[in-house]
Amino acid sequence: MPKNRVQTAIFTIMMVLVMVYGMICYNITLEVGGLSNFVFLEALPELAFMGPIAFLLDMLVVSPIVSRRAVKVVGPHPQTPFAMVAAISALSVQLMCPLMSLAATLIIKRPANVDILATWIQTTVLNLPMAFFWQFFVAGPVVRGVFGALVGEKREAADSAAEQVAQ
Repeated sequence: MPKNRVQTAIFTIMMVLVMVYGMICYNITLEVGGLSNFVFLEALPELAFMGPIAFLLDMLVVSPIVSRRAVKVVGPHPQTPFAMVAAISALSVQLMCPLMSLAATLIIKRPANVDILATWIQTTVLNLPMAFFWQFFVAGPVVRGVFGALVGEKREAADSAAEQVAQ
């Protein structure tokens, strides 16, 4: 996991790219009635503007709230590291999904003014289960694995474990 502001920014960029791209592909698939190869290319232009929105929302609004709430949920010293990861992941989805669904409603779907609330609620309800499972089973593990490899986190953990066994 990130240990300083630069690592936090890099981790957030990676997570935003994987989450937002996956969710854009999902929403396009819903619109066209099924997954086809063209969806993967069709999602890229949306990623170009939804990605920065997600990054700013996460860094400025969601992460500070999630950090405080996660500590309240699992305590400052959870029994397992996964407890904190799970809390952060679930709370992030809980906040980011409605916020990004609102952005998509206003920027992409652009319903008539009288339908904005209904469209936002429907978009959130359709996105929430996918965002949860995408975060827990794809984006989270992939990004944590790649990030850990980039910053040498797994190597440090393996070295520490090897030292404990040697003693």
